[in-house]
Amino acid sequence: MKPGICWVDMHTLAYRVILERLLDIGILKRRQGEENEAKEVVVDKLLEANLGDIFMPHGLGHFMGLDVHDVGGYGEDATPRSSLPGYRSLRTTRTLQEGMVITVEPGCYFIEAQLKKALQDEKMKDYFNVPVLDRFRNFGGVRIEDDVVVTATGSEILSKLVPRTVEEIEAVMQPTKQ
Repeated sequence: MKPGICWVDMHTLAYRVILERLLDIGILKRRQGEENEAKEVVVDKLLEANLGDIFMPHGLGHFMGLDVHDVGGYGEDATPRSSLPGYRSLRTTRTLQEGMVITVEPGCYFIEAQLKKALQDEKMKDYFNVPVLDRFRNFGGVRIEDDVVVTATGSEILSKLVPRTVEEIEAVMQPTKQ
């Protein structure tokens, strides 16, 4: 993240990372005939098929300011709102500028209604490794939020002290002994 980057591109990057990891762990697979294609090419095809929305059916984040979900996402410098699944949920399409404070909260979910829809879709269904997917169908999902300020040269994570790992979160959640 840095000034000059469009938020839509950040959202697409989140989709790309999620889809790459789902390929890595075998929930998603290459279709027949794609076995020798580079991973980047396959991920491009997953993006074209809108598989990102199946696992992250929400926008990547929102502005923070006077309100937790602050206004200003569709100012004069915003690109038009997309009608594509996932992208239509974006709270902004603006280009990042120094001083903006925005949440970055990618998530990966296994929502049964979303999965059923995808498994019936001709563009999507052959990308699923159903036996592996079935092991995660009752998992739920995960989303970790960072609060970030855009700086002149990049960004600064304001929430960097928040626990992230399973061990850190469990330690915080333990009842205190008196």
